[in-house]
Amino acid sequence: MANPTMTRTASGVCATAAALSLGFLASCDKAGPTGNAIAKGPEPSRTVFVQLFEWKWPDVARECEEFLGPAGYAAVQVSPPNEHVPGPEWWTRYQPVSYQLQSRGGTREQFADMVRRCRNAGVGIYADAVINHMSYVGIGTGVAGSGFAEYEYPVPYTYGDFHHCGRNGDDTIQNYQDLWEVQNCELVKLADLDTGKAAVQTKIADYLNDLLDLGVAGFRIDAAKHMAVDDVAGILNRLKTKAHVYQEVIDRGGEPINAHDYLKNGLVSEFKYPLVLLDAFTAGKLDGLNELSSRPGFLPPDAAVVFVDNHDIQRGHAGAGDVLNYKSGKIYELANVFMLAWPYGYPMVMSSYRFDGGDQGPPDSRPIDNNSGSCGEAWVCEHRLPSIAGMVRFRNATDGLAVSNWQALSSTAIAFGRGDRGFVIINIGAEPINPAIQSGMLPGEYCNAVTGCEGPRLEVRADGTLSTTLPPMSAVAIHSGTRTNRK
Repeated sequence: MANPTMTRTASGVCATAAALSLGFLASCDKAGPTGNAIAKGPEPSRTVFVQLFEWKWPDVARECEEFLGPAGYAAVQVSPPNEHVPGPEWWTRYQPVSYQLQSRGGTREQFADMVRRCRNAGVGIYADAVINHMSYVGIGTGVAGSGFAEYEYPVPYTYGDFHHCGRNGDDTIQNYQDLWEVQNCELVKLADLDTGKAAVQTKIADYLNDLLDLGVAGFRIDAAKHMAVDDVAGILNRLKTKAHVYQEVIDRGGEPINAHDYLKNGLVSEFKYPLVLLDAFTAGKLDGLNELSSRPGFLPPDAAVVFVDNHDIQRGHAGAGDVLNYKSGKIYELANVFMLAWPYGYPMVMSSYRFDGGDQGPPDSRPIDNNSGSCGEAWVCEHRLPSIAGMVRFRNATDGLAVSNWQALSSTAIAFGRGDRGFVIINIGAEPINPAIQSGMLPGEYCNAVTGCEGPRLEVRADGTLSTTLPPMSAVAIHSGTRTNRK
C-alpha cells in the first residue's frame, strides 16, 4: 500500500488545468501569499505540496491557515478519509470498510470544514484514494459502525464485485513477474475489487465525486499498479469535474508493470528518485546529480511526483530497504534542500510523527501544541524546518527556470543556479569549503533561505560572484525573495 493525490483549478490553488494534464506546473495560479519575509513582488507559483500523515482534519485546517498558506505550500496530501477497520496501526487507514467520510481523521463535517478553510488559505487538499481494494477478507466492523463480511461491504459491494483469481491456494499475489496476477489477485489478502467492471468503476467514481463536491482538489491513487491502466482511466473518466491526479506505481525496474504506461491518466510517483538521492547523499556522490533528469527509465520531469520519503518508504516498506527519513538528521534535510532546488517533478515534503516500529500508529496528541504554537514532542513536522520551508520559497521563486552554472566542487559539494532568480551550494563533506563562484544572481546582499534568513548575509558582487565559507553538512541558498538590498 502507498500514498496520495492532486488538484482542480480553483481559488488560487496550484492545480492542473485539466484532469489528466501533465503540464500542471506551468498552469499554477499565482494567487496567495508568497511567504517571503524580505522582498515583495509578483507572487510566485505554488510548486510544492506536503503529506501531513495521520493529521486530524481540524489540525490540518489550522496548519493551512497559520503556516502552509503563508509559507507558500500548494497543497496537502491527507490520509484516506473514508471509514476503515479499527486498530492503532497506521495501515488500518488503508483497509476501507465503506466510503462514508468517518475515519481516524475526523467526521464528514470536519473534513468539509478543513477543505474550505485550506482553500481559503490558498492550499488545496489531495485525498489519498484507496480504491484498489477493501479491507482484509473476513468479518468485522468499521470505525463508523459499518459491518462487513467476506466480500460483502455496505457500499454496496458483493462477491461478484471482487477478483477471485484462483491462484496460489488463497488468491494472493505471489509472483510479481506476472502482470495478470499482480492486477487480479489479492495484495496481502485484501479484498481486491474488480475495477474492470463498469458497476464497480461507477461506485468508486461516486465516492471520488462526493469528495470533489466538497471541494477536494484531487487524488493520490493508492496501489495504482495493482489496477490495469484502463481500469484507472475508466474510473477517472466518470469524474464530473476536473481533478489533479497522481498515481502510486512502484516501478524500480525488473517488473512487467511500467510507470510510464500510467501517464495517460495523470502524474505518477517516481519511486526511483528517492533511491538516487539515498545513494548520492549517503555515499558522497553529489557530483553525479546533474544527470538526474535524464536518467534511464525516469519519468518525464513534468509527469513525476518526487519525494525523499513518504509514509511507506520512511518505514522501509514499498521495497525501499535503506531509507533517508527524519532519523537521518542533517543529511535528510540536505537531500530535501536538493530536491526543492532541482527542477524535476512535483515535489512532496513528508511530515511525520516519531515511530520506533514499522506498524506504529499516530500519537494521541495534537501535532501543533495549542499553547506554544510549535511542533509537539511526539511529532516531527519536517515541513516546518527552516531548511525545508525556506526551500519551498526558493522553489516557488525559481519556478520555470532551468539549471544554470552547475559546478561540482567535489564529489561531496555542488553548486548550481536557476537563472538569475536562485543559487544553491550544498556541502555534505567532512570539511568546510570556501568557494568563490559565479552565481548568475543580481548584485546585492542576500540572506540564506536554508536558515530561514537567520545568520550572516551573503554578498553577490557586481560580476555575479558569490564568496562564502560553508561548514560541513550545510547548505546556502539565495533567491530573488531573499535579496535584502541592491548594489
